[in-house]
Amino acid sequence: MAYGNWGRILRINLSTQEISVDAHDDKFYRTYLGGKGIVSHYLLKEIPPGCDPLGPDNVLVFAASVLTGTAIPGSARNSAGAKSPLTGGYGEGEGGGHWGVRLRWAGYDGVIVSGQSEKPVYLWINNDTAELRDASKLWGLEADETQEAIRNEVGDEKATAAMIGPGGERLIRYACIALGLHDFIGRSGLGAVMGAKKLKAIAVNGNTRPEVAHKEGIAEIARWLRDNYEASLGTMTEMGTARAVPLFNSAGAFPTRNFREGSFEEYETLAGRYMTDNILVDRSSCYACPVHCKRVVEVNEEDMMVSRRYSGPEYESIGAFGSNCGVGDLKAVAKANEICDANTLDVISAGVMISGAIECAERGLLPTDLIQNLDLKFGSAQGMLDLLNQIVNRKGLGDILAEGPQGIADKLGKEAASYFFHVKGQPLPLHEPRWKTGMGIGFALAATGAEHMTNIHDNMYASEEAPTFTAAQHLGILDPVETSELSPNKARVWVYMMLNRSINNSACICSFMPYSFDHIIEQVKCVTGWNVSGWELMKVSERSINLAQAFNTREGFTSEDDILPDRFFQPIEGGALKGQTMDRQQFYETRNMIYDMLGWDRQSAAPKRWKLYELGLDWVVEDLEKQGILID
Repeated sequence: MAYGNWGRILRINLSTQEISVDAHDDKFYRTYLGGKGIVSHYLLKEIPPGCDPLGPDNVLVFAASVLTGTAIPGSARNSAGAKSPLTGGYGEGEGGGHWGVRLRWAGYDGVIVSGQSEKPVYLWINNDTAELRDASKLWGLEADETQEAIRNEVGDEKATAAMIGPGGERLIRYACIALGLHDFIGRSGLGAVMGAKKLKAIAVNGNTRPEVAHKEGIAEIARWLRDNYEASLGTMTEMGTARAVPLFNSAGAFPTRNFREGSFEEYETLAGRYMTDNILVDRSSCYACPVHCKRVVEVNEEDMMVSRRYSGPEYESIGAFGSNCGVGDLKAVAKANEICDANTLDVISAGVMISGAIECAERGLLPTDLIQNLDLKFGSAQGMLDLLNQIVNRKGLGDILAEGPQGIADKLGKEAASYFFHVKGQPLPLHEPRWKTGMGIGFALAATGAEHMTNIHDNMYASEEAPTFTAAQHLGILDPVETSELSPNKARVWVYMMLNRSINNSACICSFMPYSFDHIIEQVKCVTGWNVSGWELMKVSERSINLAQAFNTREGFTSEDDILPDRFFQPIEGGALKGQTMDRQQFYETRNMIYDMLGWDRQSAAPKRWKLYELGLDWVVEDLEKQGILID
């Protein structure tokens, strides 16, 4: 029998209401592993070139991995992907919690959704049965109301929904997908794809755990994590990702006032310690994980109520709605986070769109009639919240911002559009490229547009004393590379560590887990029984990245799209890095060196023929040539 996979991926055609199953053998899972590997395979195979991301031809894929649903801590994640309505290119993201686990326990490794329903529906997967149900009464409900209503209807209080709120229904182009109430597949606008398909939710429960090859080996890994995570992760349980605020602020790399500055004078009231001492009421966790890094917060003030229904703010939402909007009120940031969670909006994109609007308002670039009822200035918590509510409801200026950065120039003018910072249409995460230059290059190169999770955090490889430097040494990087350096050495570090980090997206392992590369190899071996090697896993990672790149090549993206906004080639205006900039020529030289190392063409950014053959992707060469795309 096969270990680690069911060999079954559920397929739903919403146009015809047909439900079927794709069968796969062990070789398929060994080639793609799961998560991003499976998502990128299906998106390139099944989405017609040039299709409308919000039309019936787009395909939405959810995929777990061979590890998902096992007792390995940190393996409770899953990926989802589609053609992005935000960028028009490859769209994909990951999330944790319990949904992917329950999908695997129901006997499936993934779900493929095609077509478009005429009326709102949701999919109910209960062990080996799957049925589409009417969701007309659910349309318009926020995430918590949706999950409660579904649980009541199916009679199962443990059913977990991958779902959208009003943000997805209203086709806000950076709407996300909630996996339960504490976990979100945040980026690429996948919630808008569900909204366009009239798919309110995929609810699932199951009680059959996948068989594994070596149970004792998995138990040993779980014991190791239990005994070592506190020493490795330090204050993550106590303070979550917000613990990074003081570090970034002191380094001058805490994005402030729309990335103009790198330090925020009110950073202490946004930091993890302040949250823990003032509004934290609980901590939650993904399945089988002892870390409990998720914040649960509560605010009981007449003019600022925040419930504990959803997870509290993490570093990205604190940066997006806090320092980058000039807001030092953590309660207001928590409220903005709750609004996004309830309505299923990406906190990064929403916050960066708002900070861009604030700068435009201060520069006099917005029509008076659009801002007359808004206090749009840096530091105004009420102005930030009012504009966020306009986005959610697609009213006034919010309706324009709901279309994402690429729609701004047509509505507000080219100069205004230049202050909404994005790559390929996806707003930047809250990390400073003029400090972490490798991360800046990663923003530019990512097929999804700017993203930070498979990217490198340069400061982790700038010193031999850094705990994470051992991961680089394991791959043969023996000398540190300075955080802000751009050079062939930085290109090498970026390529090696990006490939290493992106393994997590196909294995569906949490990036915060203190696992070494050897640990992940051992996990795959224990679950599947395969004689897998580190080389093989790196090729799985590289395969998924090249499939995503091939998708964008087919959609017309070139090296001209792999660039950062002009702001990051200008000096930082304040903070410890005041005056620091990124050299544009060095950026291009390092980026081109990375193209060479990856086997991509410097002009088209397309994977070269030999690289696709080397990865066993012969069918991709044939697919691109059929589309009239010539690759060297």
